Amino acid sequence: MSLVRAVGVRKSFGAAEVLRGVDLEVAAGEVVCLLGPSGAGKSTFLRCVNHLETIDAGRIWVDGTPVGFAERGGRLHELPEREVARQRRDIGMVFQRFNLFPHRTALENVAEGPVRVLRRPRREAVEQARALLTRVGLADKVDAYPHRLSGGQQQRVAIARALAMRPKLMLFDEPTSALDPELVGEVLDVMTDLARDGMTMVVVTHEIGFARQVADQVVFLVDGAVVEAGPPAQVLDDPQRQRTRQFLAKVL
Repeated sequence: MSLVRAVGVRKSFGAAEVLRGVDLEVAAGEVVCLLGPSGAGKSTFLRCVNHLETIDAGRIWVDGTPVGFAERGGRLHELPEREVARQRRDIGMVFQRFNLFPHRTALENVAEGPVRVLRRPRREAVEQARALLTRVGLADKVDAYPHRLSGGQQQRVAIARALAMRPKLMLFDEPTSALDPELVGEVLDVMTDLARDGMTMVVVTHEIGFARQVADQVVFLVDGAVVEAGPPAQVLDDPQRQRTRQFLAKVL
């Protein structure tokens, strides 16, 4: 069974149709990389998966449950925000910007969600936070505030914070785009380790090398529609569509 299933997803902002009938399936333990030019709808689709954006048509399921909606009498009804927030607990998201609490240490940033949202005992949450910061290579930064951390370190704290909620699914929205080039590798290394451990991931990225190495499936979007999808060896090394070839020729 697919952990993520999207069928006919459409989304418009005013007169601009950003998603035009996107279909996508992600199996449990699979890594899917979304590629495409700016404005293709990649980030919008990712935000629809956890209902940060409300879709206009189509459906999205995560682990068999419709995201953001309940079906009654054959019609979809949008869930209240409290119910949507409950669904989001199972979906970790890492943004381009790190969005850390500036007045809290790395340890406090990671432990906060489990204590406040999941009502876990603080001691347990702190122990888990230490373990997660160690996992992302920041055991020596537990007491550091965000302004004392590099961009790559802040993004690794953000990944640890998302993992602290023990999600079924991780969404990454261009997680390295705001980083200096020399810091990109340390974030991609953490993501590669997560993939090896079997975490289901959907990643919006322009890091073609990462997609080739880690992805099980590469999906190429243009103007809100899927142009080509398949294993990396097919889409990246032997693309069938001219638009895919044009894009790769520019970014490689």
